[in-house]
Order: sequence, then structure tokens, then C-alpha cells
Amino acid sequence: MDKKEEFYIIDTHAHYDDDAFNEDRDELLEKLDAAGIKRVVNIAASMESVESSLLLAHKYDFVYAAVGVHPSFSEEINSESIAKLEKMLSDEKCVAIGEIGLDYYYDEPQRQIQKKAFIAQLELAKKYDYPVVIHSRDAAKDTLDILKEFEGVKGVIHCYSYSKEMAREFIKLGYVLGIGGVVTFKNAKKLEETVEDISFDDFVLETDCPYLSPVPNRGKRNSSLNLTYIVDRISEIKGVSRDFIIEKTFENARKLYPKMK
Repeated sequence: MDKKEEFYIIDTHAHYDDDAFNEDRDELLEKLDAAGIKRVVNIAASMESVESSLLLAHKYDFVYAAVGVHPSFSEEINSESIAKLEKMLSDEKCVAIGEIGLDYYYDEPQRQIQKKAFIAQLELAKKYDYPVVIHSRDAAKDTLDILKEFEGVKGVIHCYSYSKEMAREFIKLGYVLGIGGVVTFKNAKKLEETVEDISFDDFVLETDCPYLSPVPNRGKRNSSLNLTYIVDRISEIKGVSRDFIIEKTFENARKLYPKMK
């Protein structure tokens, strides 16, 4: 009989290369294992953070990296940066392309520039069969329409913020939802409804640290240590044990990032 697999918490979306961790990054990362957090995926946002994410992943066995350019930095995407990203995909510690997508909250960069950068990076994902980490804010329809053009590409809708009906559309395409600190906020009724509605196979845990700390640490710097509050809230909403949520999200994260050991 096979030995039962050990389940643990996986932070599928963190930014430990952020300046907010400059004072105590190593000390903090060394605390995670004892807290039951045994894998972290550090997500890039710019061509500069692509480098720092991979450096961090090579420094720590339990840290992996996603490489990609966030919509706010869409203007960085050109043939040269795409070639650089393409080369990085062969790195053993690179497990995904991200975070990529559309952000219409601000007027800049222009939407056409964002779409072009998004599509260029999705083309890489399709070519190399890589999962994608999607950032989508105030851009549900355009995000969905573009993802439909890339059948077979799968990934995660990070920090999911749309309706439960829209969630079903993304899930139909083969995406899971990233659920983080927002689920603990008092005004997060829409997200609560989504978490209640979706199946146990359709979401993963994330922090987006140093951003979006859950209650009771809202407004403070976030870290993977706060995942315990996110697990608590999801288990309350779903009416199951913490251990069950940890087990299911462990399985879902391993499926999301198959290169992660």
C-alpha cells in the first residue's frame, strides 16, 4: 500500500522580492516550514522582478517562481523581453507565467497595449504548455474573451473578485480561483458567495503578500503566516474542517503547478 501523502499549506501567490521584506526576508521565510507552509510561489510583475523572483527561488528549495509582466508594466513587453521570458521557462524553478492579464482600474497603460502584452505572454504559455497566473481587475469580459482564444491554456485567476456566475465561466475554461485575505473582510459578500458556490477542486490558497492581509491583520504587511486565517474562513464558509481545506488546496496547487516538486 502506498504511504499516504503528506499534505501542507501552499502559498500559490507571493511577492517576497518586494522591498517591504528587505529588513527581515530571510528570517521570515525560515519561519514558514514550522508553520506548516512548505511551498511558496513567488510571482513576478515586471522584467526586474522576473530576475529577483528566480534568484529567490534558487536561494530557497521550497520557493518557486512565476515569470511574467503585470498589466501595469505592459509597455515592457516587446520581442526582446518575450525572448528573455522564453529562455527563463527552461529554469527548473520556474513553474508558471505570471502575473499577466488586464487591469482597467486605471486609465494607463492603454487597454490595447495591455491586451497586446497579455496575448503575447499567453502565446508563450500555449507554445510551452505552461500554466498562467492571471491578474484581472475591472476587466472580466475582456479577460474571459481573450482566454477563450487560448483553449488548452490553464491557470489561476489570482485574487478572484468577480461574481459567482463569472467564476463558473473561468472554471469551465480550466482555471482555478486564487482565494486570499479578501475572503476574511466584512464587505466580501460577493466573494463569500463564490467560495460557497464553487467545488473543492476549483480554488487554491494565496496571500499576494505583502498586500491584502486578512483580518485580524488587515492593513499590516501580509505574509504566508497569515494563510491560517484564510483557511479558517474558507472552512467556515464551506462547512468543513481546516484539514480538509488544506488537503484539497494542496492537491489543487500541485495540479496548477505541475513543475513544483
